Amino acid sequence: MKLALKLAFKNIYGAGLRTVLNVIVLSFSFVIIIFLNGVMDGWNAQAKKDTIEWEYGYGQLRHKDYDPFDPYTILDSHAPIPEDRPDLTPILIHQASIYPEGRMMNIVLKGIDADQQTLLLPTSSLSAKENQYPVIIGKRFAASSKLNLGDEVLLRWRDVNGTYDANTIYISAIFDSNVPTIDDGQIWMNINDLWQMTDQVNEATLLVLNETSTPLESTLWNFYSQKELLSTIEEIIATKKISSSIMYILLLAIALLAIFDTQVLSIFRRQKEIGTYVALGMTRRKVVGLFTIEGSMYSILALFLASLYGTPFFIFIKKIGIPVAEADQEVGLAIAERIFPIYGFSLVVGTVIVVVLASTIVSFLPARKIAKINPVSALKGKLQ
Repeated sequence: MKLALKLAFKNIYGAGLRTVLNVIVLSFSFVIIIFLNGVMDGWNAQAKKDTIEWEYGYGQLRHKDYDPFDPYTILDSHAPIPEDRPDLTPILIHQASIYPEGRMMNIVLKGIDADQQTLLLPTSSLSAKENQYPVIIGKRFAASSKLNLGDEVLLRWRDVNGTYDANTIYISAIFDSNVPTIDDGQIWMNINDLWQMTDQVNEATLLVLNETSTPLESTLWNFYSQKELLSTIEEIIATKKISSSIMYILLLAIALLAIFDTQVLSIFRRQKEIGTYVALGMTRRKVVGLFTIEGSMYSILALFLASLYGTPFFIFIKKIGIPVAEADQEVGLAIAERIFPIYGFSLVVGTVIVVVLASTIVSFLPARKIAKINPVSALKGKLQ
């Protein structure tokens, strides 16, 4: 084995420029595969963290008739809050309209306890005493409605009996969140105010669980765990990974094709050398192994080269993050202004194993022909 390694290294060193090109292209494959997957893993972790902290908590209990993707279910999706469950944060959802600068905008009005600690929403601003109806909105809705901190705007709604009413609300805070599902077209207010306005006292549309909460057994409420709530994000990230994999698969294929061509050319040019090895007593299996080791050493050298320039690159990107265009943040997904990649152990090791194994297989394929050679013909420079 030691002799085979020495011969393999001597042969790829003698290949000169071909070795350099193969190693450079293969090292690019290492870096790009790890980088792209690290970005996706970083986005996945960030999106989950933000969504849990701002919207999902440790799970949700939703009214049996409530469908977040169907606004027509909002009207009838409310029920009394379970008694003796202070660990649950109730949220009452209601439809309404606002009239900023004379324009009408349909919005979703959400009532939440001003003293809740489960979500990161700045609900403490909802307990302001100087105004009758203090509310908070997100930065996206503030931009689309052209509302600023301290503005007053007319709000119109219908109570539980269908009677229209109107009053002025006051923008007491504008929060900055990466989660658009709690921001776009939504206004948050004190649930006590919303109960008074709609005559739905002690009722809620959904209940957010905290860290110590346990699911509620009730026919009125459907329990959704964190895993179920986050499944949509995971599916989107998985789809993105598949589409991104096309690029590094193509790059890896180019590198492997270069190794394959190099091995074919090497076997063709070194026919006499192969015949000499066999004539001197080296078994055909060992000769095949020698050429296979040569091909796999390209990946080892590429790994070494990739670590030289890839490691500082990964550290730098992880420190400063990757800026996300403002337009990409409006697609309805939880995307931060900067994504910080995560390079997990399994990602790095898995990539190394895949690339080294692929290069070894590609090196073995043309070397199989050596097993069928005639030593005499090989010494004459002819492979049969």
